[in-house]
Amino acid sequence: MAHHYTVRGCRRPPPSAQGATLLLVGALLLGAAACGGSHDSTDGGGTRQVTIGLVTKTETNPFFVALREAAQKAAKKNGAGLIALSGKFDGDNEGQVNAMESLIARHVRGILITPSNTTGILGAIAEARRQGILVIALDTATAPENAAAATYATDNLKAGRLQGAYVRAVLGRRAPKLFMLDGTEGSTVSQQRHDGFLSGFGIKDDSPAIRGRAITNGDRNRGQAAMENLLQRTSDVNSVYTINEPVADGAYTALAARGLSRQVTVGSIDGGCEGVRDVRAGKYAATVMQFPVRMADLGVAAVTDFARHGRKPSGFTDTGTQLITDKPVPGLASRNTDWGLQHCWG
Repeated sequence: MAHHYTVRGCRRPPPSAQGATLLLVGALLLGAAACGGSHDSTDGGGTRQVTIGLVTKTETNPFFVALREAAQKAAKKNGAGLIALSGKFDGDNEGQVNAMESLIARHVRGILITPSNTTGILGAIAEARRQGILVIALDTATAPENAAAATYATDNLKAGRLQGAYVRAVLGRRAPKLFMLDGTEGSTVSQQRHDGFLSGFGIKDDSPAIRGRAITNGDRNRGQAAMENLLQRTSDVNSVYTINEPVADGAYTALAARGLSRQVTVGSIDGGCEGVRDVRAGKYAATVMQFPVRMADLGVAAVTDFARHGRKPSGFTDTGTQLITDKPVPGLASRNTDWGLQHCWG
């Protein structure tokens, strides 16, 4: 259903919009912007303070926690204020729309968003841009990509290919018997990683090598439950694709409970410090590191540059991927967990 947007009279928005979670407010002078006035507040010396909104998919996923903390640090470094909001769960488009509406009402200068639904959020983005607010996508591009002014994100097809190529190489001459634990149905990131993995692994979506698949919404508990359910159907499995590290951890827990963890090669994507430690401990064989701190730094810098100098960013910027494993395979460049712990998510 399309959302109809109206510009209401000047009022302070409620502490948290329905369906969205207010996480933090950093260096922000609430209510300082006058009705119909500037997007930026001013301090006593007349220096304008840029106010930036951040909308993540969830408030608890470690990736988005790291992104939020990095954005807070970057905002402080750039002399800007930050309002951070999120959906209640991965796929909560309504919560993200409500968050966008709240930020528009607060007259922020720019909004950084990790879209849960790459098309469902377009109306809110269009309204923000109509009101002169710079909108930048982080982690996940909108569809179409140019709905946001710019995107700073992982090349998720590449990340999936790296995971798939590694897991297939570890299997060697063994015939693959694969479980696939996907993210959120309809999610662009989930589809790109899924497709990339299959490409790197060297099979198609209808391959008999895929012994089972499940939707996990990127959640650890759902990942564990999904793996338990799949193992009830068959324990004849030797490889597992996971959308992210929380799901990989849940999958490992289920495999270990059945005494199967040593016979199954699990790959993942994220590269958080906890995930790198899990690779070191042997919970899963490899992970593909992303760099959310770079995403946040680039996004905050772009908004402040736009607000102060009028320069508007554009296009897609790949913020990088790195395969992390302590068991390298020929033909795939990788870094070990020592390197990973020094650079996790940086």
